[in-house]
Amino acid sequence: MHDSEKSDSGIVVTKPTNKAGRPVAEPVEPRPGTKGNADQQSTHRAQSRARVTQALGRVRQAARQRKKEKFTALLHHISVDTLRTAFYALKRKAAPGVDGMTWQDYEADLELRIEDLHGRVHRGAYRPQPSRRAYIDKADGKQRPLAIAALEDKIVQGATVMVLNAIYEGDFVGFSYGFRPGRGPHDALDALSTAIKTRKVNWILDADIRNFFGAVSQDWLVRFVEHRIGDKRIIRLIQKWLRAGILEDGVVTVDDRGTGQGSVVSPILANIYLHYCFDLWVERWRRQEALGDMIVVRYADDLVVGFEHEGDARRFLDAMHDRLGEFALSLHPDKTRLIEFGRFAANDRKLRGLGKPETFAFLGFTFICGRSRRGNFQLQRKTRRDRMRRKLGDIKAELLRRMHQPIPEQGKWLRQVVAGHFAYYAVPTNSRALSAFRHYVTDLWRRTLRRRCQKDGFTWERMTKLVAHWLPPPRILHPWPDDRFDVRHPR
Repeated sequence: MHDSEKSDSGIVVTKPTNKAGRPVAEPVEPRPGTKGNADQQSTHRAQSRARVTQALGRVRQAARQRKKEKFTALLHHISVDTLRTAFYALKRKAAPGVDGMTWQDYEADLELRIEDLHGRVHRGAYRPQPSRRAYIDKADGKQRPLAIAALEDKIVQGATVMVLNAIYEGDFVGFSYGFRPGRGPHDALDALSTAIKTRKVNWILDADIRNFFGAVSQDWLVRFVEHRIGDKRIIRLIQKWLRAGILEDGVVTVDDRGTGQGSVVSPILANIYLHYCFDLWVERWRRQEALGDMIVVRYADDLVVGFEHEGDARRFLDAMHDRLGEFALSLHPDKTRLIEFGRFAANDRKLRGLGKPETFAFLGFTFICGRSRRGNFQLQRKTRRDRMRRKLGDIKAELLRRMHQPIPEQGKWLRQVVAGHFAYYAVPTNSRALSAFRHYVTDLWRRTLRRRCQKDGFTWERMTKLVAHWLPPPRILHPWPDDRFDVRHPR
């Protein structure tokens, strides 16, 4: 039996008989908007964000205290303030959807548009438009399909994501890092590196879910959301987005699978799906089935599992095939590997007459069993070669387009590109790859300048002076993984 009660936050929840354990919540930090010329506008937006944060803070508190209750009154949190905050969180230069509306066009008459949108959402008159299909190149040469939603759909999805984040951040497990407030790829990289270094990890399962964002069962997804969301109006919003379809070559296609990768709401829906079909199951398997130590790190659909015993690893892989199959998912046979890896892998393989341990890739890095200068085990991370090749190819194409620009303009652009690359990849043990990247960029720039100059005055000596002025030097910007991990997760 369930009793109903109304919490202090005005949210009607359904209370079960059993209470849940201690939750772990992350703070939601809305992104700041663009700089406003008028103080009044900036103050208005700041007040809106404050009101949204305060209202969602009450939702977050209720979600933490009542871990298994359904929230049956949530739509009022998709207010004018929340919609405005969601609008200013959008990327200013994002590609438009089928409506052709840009961020700047919408902002020109923002308040009237937001009021009208708010009214349509609450009257049930809001109808999402199909998403526009676009493709981006992947590192392996293939293309990844994206769904670009119309601007108003992005706004309503963003507001809904704020509400869902307030509820689910207290539910999601600690080893889930993808697309969560206050967490990023380097947090996942730190956790994985620290676990391999400090835990009993001898085997690594590098798993890849085949076409995850396109294979998700929408029926299962809605059922998972209904575990916590009892407001039928929020459920209908999600169903509308799932069924809006994809516009490609003038034809709208509607499917009962997929979440529309690239949409604003897709990441949290993916996390909810994997939370119920994978994360909770893994936690139970680790407690009840594993005979030795076991670690898990997941970033969206990219996951790595470490084991102390090979037997555990093989049993888990078989069980994982079956588990994912129950929810319309499957592992990619060519991209899912079980390898011997860890502190003792090199010595153990040497005793058996085998070569060096294999490597695996995660979030743009190749993980290697290496040695420090003192001969001790050192987990090394290097920039993935395919990622570097793709980046250099993009730089080469853009340099040709900018070939006749003044050198200072080229230098400013290249400085931003190289600095952005270093901001992500400048981790300990990756110095050589950083230097190589800067060298290749220098060579591409020199070749471009030589093509536009008949007399070829761009020698390596002159280029060395030029890049010393414009390009940042290769240096490590991130701390060692265990140092940062211990700060963020003190034991």
